[in-house]
Amino acid sequence: MWIELISSLSADVDLKGGPGCEEEMRVAEVVLGHPLPAVLKDFWSVTDGARDKYGAGIVCSVGEVVDRNLEFRSSAEFRGLYMPFDPLLFFGESGGGDLFAFVVKPGRPDVFVWDHESDSRRWVANNLEDYLRRRLGGGDPEWYAAW
Repeated sequence: MWIELISSLSADVDLKGGPGCEEEMRVAEVVLGHPLPAVLKDFWSVTDGARDKYGAGIVCSVGEVVDRNLEFRSSAEFRGLYMPFDPLLFFGESGGGDLFAFVVKPGRPDVFVWDHESDSRRWVANNLEDYLRRRLGGGDPEWYAAW
C-alpha cells in the first residue's frame, strides 16, 4: 500500500532499500522506551524510509528516527531552549529545520510539525496516510505555507 500510495502521488521520491528490519524496530522500542506507532512499523515493513528530491526525509529510516529522537530527548542544550520532546516521535523532516512527529505519550495517530524557531507544535495531518497525501499531493497550499 505505501509504495503504491507514494508512487501515485509523486515520481520524485526516493524509497530506501528494502524493508526496515523487524529486529531494528524491536530494539528501537526498547531504546526509546515506548512502542513505535503501528502505522510507522507497517510503513517500515515495506521500505526503510522515503526522501524527497532534495534529500529531506519524508519518512526517515528506523535508525535515523532512533538517533534523532535520542539526541533531542537527551540534549541539555535543547532542554534549556525547548519544551520537552519526550511525548513526540520525530519521523520526518521538512528540509528547512522543522520536523514531523507523532505524539506517542499518549499515543495518537495525528501528525504534528515542530517549528525549530518558535518551538511550536502544530497539527498537520490526521495520520501517516493523510500526511503523505498532503505533503506529496501538494493540493493544500496553506499546509505548505505553514512550514
